[in-house]
Amino acid sequence: MKQDSTRNTSYTVDCEDYVHVVKFNPFDSGDSCSLIAYGGNNYVVIGSCRFQEEDAEVEGMQYKTLRTFHHGIRVDAIAWSPETRLDAIPPQIRFCTAASDRKLRLFTSDLQDKNEFKTFDGHTDYINDLVFAPNEGQEIASVSDDHTCRVWDLEGNEKAHFVLRSSGMSVCWHPEEAFKLMVAEKNGTIRFYDLITQQAILSLECEQTPLMSADWCLKNTFKIGAVAGSDWLIWDITRSSYPQDKRPVHVDRARLFRWSRVNENLFATTGYPGKTTTQLLVHHLGHPQPILTGTAAVGSGLTWHRTLPLCAVGGDHKIFFWVTEM
Repeated sequence: MKQDSTRNTSYTVDCEDYVHVVKFNPFDSGDSCSLIAYGGNNYVVIGSCRFQEEDAEVEGMQYKTLRTFHHGIRVDAIAWSPETRLDAIPPQIRFCTAASDRKLRLFTSDLQDKNEFKTFDGHTDYINDLVFAPNEGQEIASVSDDHTCRVWDLEGNEKAHFVLRSSGMSVCWHPEEAFKLMVAEKNGTIRFYDLITQQAILSLECEQTPLMSADWCLKNTFKIGAVAGSDWLIWDITRSSYPQDKRPVHVDRARLFRWSRVNENLFATTGYPGKTTTQLLVHHLGHPQPILTGTAAVGSGLTWHRTLPLCAVGGDHKIFFWVTEM
C-alpha cells in the first residue's frame, strides 16, 4: 500500500482484473475496518481497508482481500446490504450485482463454506444502478435502460414496478426516508416515488441532458445532486424543482456524482474516461473551484468512505484512493 504522489492519489491497491465498479459498504458492519467491494470482468472481490486517518497504528493503508466471488460476466454495479455483519457468528456478507446480461445476482456468504447466490430476471435492457432498502435490507430497487424502476424482494419477486419516460440512471434509498425512492432519468428528470401508494410525489428538472448520475445527500435529505452534460447541479427540494446551483466541471462530459457521507457540502464528480485518463474532481459548496483534482488511468466507479472524507475510483488493475479535507 504505497503513497503514490505522481497521480496525487493518497493510496492505491493492486487488483487482478480491470475494475469496472467499486463500492465502500455504506453501512456499519460492526468492525473497525471498512468493507469494500469491486467488480471486474469475471469476479467480485470483497476486501477490508483501514487507513492511517482513522488509526494511528496503520502506516498509510492496510488492505486485505476477504473473498473473491466468481461472477462469470462483467460486473456493472454493486450494492451492499445493511445485513452485512462482521461481528456476527458466523459473519455475513450480503451484496447484489447488476451484470451485462440484464440480471441481478444476490450473493450471501459467511466467508467460509456458505456461499449462495440467486439470480433475478425481469429487466429487458442494461441495468444502470441498484440499491438495498437501507434499514432492513429486505428489498432491492434497480433501474434500467428498459425505462423501468423495479423493486424486488430477496427471493427475486417483483414487488413494485415504475414505468419511466427514459433510461433510469440512478436509484437512491435514504435511511431517513425509508418509504420513498429517488429515481433519476437520462432525460433530466428526477422523481421521488412513494413506495406505499406507488405514486410519484415530487419531481426535479435538470433542464439539460443527458443526466448520467444523481445522488441523495445522506447528511441532508433536502439536498439532491446530479451531473448532466458537463455540469454538476444541486437542488434544495424545499425551495424549487429547478437547480439551486450548477457549474460546468468536465470538459468532455460528466459521468458520476456522489455526495460525501460525512459532510453535506462535499461531493465528487468524474468525467468520461478519455483516451488515457479519467478526471476525478472533489467539490465543496463553499469553494468556487474544485478542492481536489485527481486523474486515474481509464477510471470507472466512484465511492466515498462511510466515515472519512476519502473517495475511491476503480481503474486498470488498480483502485485509486484520495483523501480530501473536510
